[in-house]
Amino acid sequence: MQLEGSCHCGSVKFSVEAPSPVPFMRCYCSICRKTAGGGGYAINLGADAGTLKVRGKRYLRKYQAVMREEGKPDRQSSGQRHFCGRCGSALWLWDPTWPELVHPHASAIDTPLPVPPENAHILLDSKADWVVVEGKRGDPRFDSYPDFSLAEWHERHAKKKGTRR
Repeated sequence: MQLEGSCHCGSVKFSVEAPSPVPFMRCYCSICRKTAGGGGYAINLGADAGTLKVRGKRYLRKYQAVMREEGKPDRQSSGQRHFCGRCGSALWLWDPTWPELVHPHASAIDTPLPVPPENAHILLDSKADWVVVEGKRGDPRFDSYPDFSLAEWHERHAKKKGTRR
């Protein structure tokens, strides 16, 4: 599916192909929460980095978070969070560890997205105390990273429907 996205002020617009554009995973980590805002979480999609086309590149800025773990030295994340330098809208994350993938923020997508059959709530061990984890009964919840990949989640739900995505 072709996804069209933009920042709030319209300075940056982008398009990207996503094989399964279902916004199902809500990340509650402190980095997503503080850089993307929302309900105390961010929702990222998976897309083909080779198809990303950007207009307004001069307004793009990148942020690489500092990873802090107790008892370990601080280190810079390899993940590059792209945002608009004019309005601050979070747009996508790209990480050279997985160069074929780009993760647009669902909040930046202008194309109508399908409603997921469930939401996976991840990194709940870093959720802010004020955040209430909302969702459907039976939604999978994880204190850290889930035991499945984005592709595996889509495959499992496609099989339930009897179709492939």
